Amino acid sequence: MTRYVFITGGVVSSLGKGIAAAALGALLQARGYRVRLRKFDPYLNVDPGTMSPYQHGEVFVTEDGAETDLDLGHYERFTGVATSRADSWSAGKIYWRVITRERRGDYLGATVQVIPHVTDAIKEAMREEVGDADIVLCEIGGTVGDIESLPFLEAIRQFGLEMPAGHVAYVHVTLVPWIPSAGELKTKPTQHSVRELRAIGIQPDVLLCRCDRPIPDAARRKIALQCSVREDAVIPALDCRTIYEVPLTYHEVGLDHAVLRALGLPAEEAPDLARWHEVVHRILKPETRVKIAIVGKYTNLADSYKSLQEALIHGGIANNTRVEIEWVDAEAFAGEVPDERLQEVHAVLVPGGFGERGVEGKLAAVTYAREKGLPFLGICFGMQLACIEVARHLAGLEGASSTEFGACEHPVVGLLTEWEKGGELVRRTGADDLGGTMRLGAYPCVIAPGSLAERIYGTRLIHERHRHRYEVNVNYRPLLERAGLRFSGMSPDGRLPEIVELTTHPWFIGVQFHPEFKSRPFDPHPLFAAFVRAALEQSRLV
Repeated sequence: MTRYVFITGGVVSSLGKGIAAAALGALLQARGYRVRLRKFDPYLNVDPGTMSPYQHGEVFVTEDGAETDLDLGHYERFTGVATSRADSWSAGKIYWRVITRERRGDYLGATVQVIPHVTDAIKEAMREEVGDADIVLCEIGGTVGDIESLPFLEAIRQFGLEMPAGHVAYVHVTLVPWIPSAGELKTKPTQHSVRELRAIGIQPDVLLCRCDRPIPDAARRKIALQCSVREDAVIPALDCRTIYEVPLTYHEVGLDHAVLRALGLPAEEAPDLARWHEVVHRILKPETRVKIAIVGKYTNLADSYKSLQEALIHGGIANNTRVEIEWVDAEAFAGEVPDERLQEVHAVLVPGGFGERGVEGKLAAVTYAREKGLPFLGICFGMQLACIEVARHLAGLEGASSTEFGACEHPVVGLLTEWEKGGELVRRTGADDLGGTMRLGAYPCVIAPGSLAERIYGTRLIHERHRHRYEVNVNYRPLLERAGLRFSGMSPDGRLPEIVELTTHPWFIGVQFHPEFKSRPFDPHPLFAAFVRAALEQSRLV
């Protein structure tokens, strides 16, 4: 029977529950257990798809097209297990399900309440589509004490009572802060957080204590005594040099052992962590370095491009190279010559995005990379802008633009109104709601023989994840190809451009999809491995 681990948080947000859940999943997987991870968030949005990156970081897209929390990206990168829409639940999504059932009359006239109807829906979501997983790890968003989190905490309390003894474990992530004026670590925030959790009816089995220095044995004993937790289940969680070091450090301090003991599972045999040691070694002791500029409009918050940032690190792992990212605000040089930061980089990347803000700066970055011969990678919106830049400066279409920004003389990029998915035609209009109306999830792409894309992928058919509403207008393909822009990847029906590359440039490629979502530290995405390799070759020319 499947066992469950619930990861909650207290004291403050941003303690790293997502990384903790992913690292624990990796450790359990290294011990031979089949794992599945899922996230429950207390916000009322149905999903984070319409939220600003400054509010919630990046939107991670699953194979089946769900727009989810960025923590699902961590889950996939650490375990290699593909997530799905069944692994991402918000309060809005839960309430939507409950209200839909009420409107259908499923509750037979009963008064619909938080308990039992909402909590039952949450527990139902926890059990859905777990497949053959031995252990399901459920991260509960927010912090203990938040009003929004109460239905989820009540649900996992009930869940623990409904499951057989030893089939549920609770891990509580908390903070043990260092107070400089007192010159000591303080355990009181952890005590209060656990007291709040116990008042709800949940007794944690393991405490994961975030701190910036080792916790003295006396402090661990105090926490254990005050919180009714075994002393060896009070786990210090210190900051690491890289997130990929977290599974190693958590194993050293006994996290996986404590959780398995709480689940009544054997923990004597040590896990095989050899590949984690190799990844950490390559990250911390690379042979070379390259600098790559990311020119975007959310550069003040790196989490806006979390998967992209990690995919570049993976590309560095593949080349035994440290990738230094230069974050460049696209609004800093609207239509002007890029500043000195681009003159010092070895490659340029323009990521996905929405809206007109920062567009001229991104176009200027594309021009700079094209004219200087710098390796260039355009992703989603970045590919569209590369096509617009080529149309304007190489094909002579001065009025080339995207209908996303309004009517234009040459709509090189336009609203995607129909496409095929699973053998069925999907249609949308500009009047549709924003949520869920994009081309989302994995789609096939046929790569042209003899192209740069074929050399990178080593195959002619690929499947990549999408998230966009606008598409390069295939009617401009002949004109753009005469200007030197090859359409080297197309949808199987030949209607939707997927990959473009500039034949007159050493390494210039744009992709309509988001390859960063499928990159892993043990399996770097070929596009990022090749991009970093091109940047490395460029660095040797300077």
